[in-house]
Amino acid sequence: MNILKFIESFADERIMQSMGTRRESFAQFGNIGKNLAMASIPFGLSALSSKAFAKDITATPATPIGALQFALTLEYLEDEFYAMALDSGVIPASENGGRDLKVFQQISAHESDHVKFLIAGLGGTASANFVAKPTFDFTVGGAFDPFNDYPTFLALAQAFEDTGVRAYKGQAANLITTPDLLTAALQIHSVEARHASEVRRLRGLKGWISNAERGAGMPAATQAVYDGEGVTVQAGFNTAAAFGAAAGSEAYDEPLNTQQVVDIANIFIV
Repeated sequence: MNILKFIESFADERIMQSMGTRRESFAQFGNIGKNLAMASIPFGLSALSSKAFAKDITATPATPIGALQFALTLEYLEDEFYAMALDSGVIPASENGGRDLKVFQQISAHESDHVKFLIAGLGGTASANFVAKPTFDFTVGGAFDPFNDYPTFLALAQAFEDTGVRAYKGQAANLITTPDLLTAALQIHSVEARHASEVRRLRGLKGWISNAERGAGMPAATQAVYDGEGVTVQAGFNTAAAFGAAAGSEAYDEPLNTQQVVDIANIFIV
C-alpha cells in the first residue's frame, strides 16, 4: 500500500495500488484482522456491538481490534455525511468556480475507501469483529440543517474532520503492539488531516487549530472537538515562551481519547 498515491491529488485517487490491486490490498489487510481474531486478542467491551457508541457505553476498547472498530464507526459517520450532502445538492456547483464540489466529491470517495479498507481489516462483514453502521441524525433532532444550508454543512464537515484527526492520534497506543495496523491507521490519519485543513480553508480559516478555538461560525456544540488543543508544553519544552501561545499551540496537535470521541459522536447517533 502506498498512501502517497492516495493523497497525491484531489483529482487523482489511486489508493493502495502500489503493492497490487485494491482488492488484493483489502484482502491482505483483512488477513491481519483474521489473524488477530485467531490469536484471541481480548476486546475491550468484548468487541463493539452493532450499536457502537450507544449512550450506555462508558468503557473504552483499548485493543487493536477495538481501535479498528472505533475507527470504522467514525468513518461510517463521515462517509454517510458526505454521501448525503452530495445527494442533497447543498454544495453549490458554482462555489469557487466549482472547486468546492470537486473537493467534497473527492473527500467523499476517500471516506468510502476508508470504510471498505477498515471492514477488510476486521475480516469482512461476516467476521465476528465486524460492526454495523449506526443510524445517524446529522440534524440532531432539527437543531442543524446541513443538507439545506451550505454554511452549516461546512461547519459540521470541519467538526467531523478535526475530530477524526485527533481521534486517530488517540488510538496510537491501542495499536502500538500491532505495527501493520498502526501503519495503516497512520496512513488514514494523515489523509484526514489533509481533509481537515482543506475544509478549514474553504471556510476562510487557517488550516490548523489555534489554541482551543473552534473558529468563526462554528456552533457552540462543537467546542468539545477543540477542547484541550491549547497545550503549550511539549516534552518539557515551553512552546508558548518560545513562539507565543497561539503559534506554540498551532505547531502541535493533541489527541482525543476514545471516550471523548464517543461523547462527540453520540450527538449524531440515534
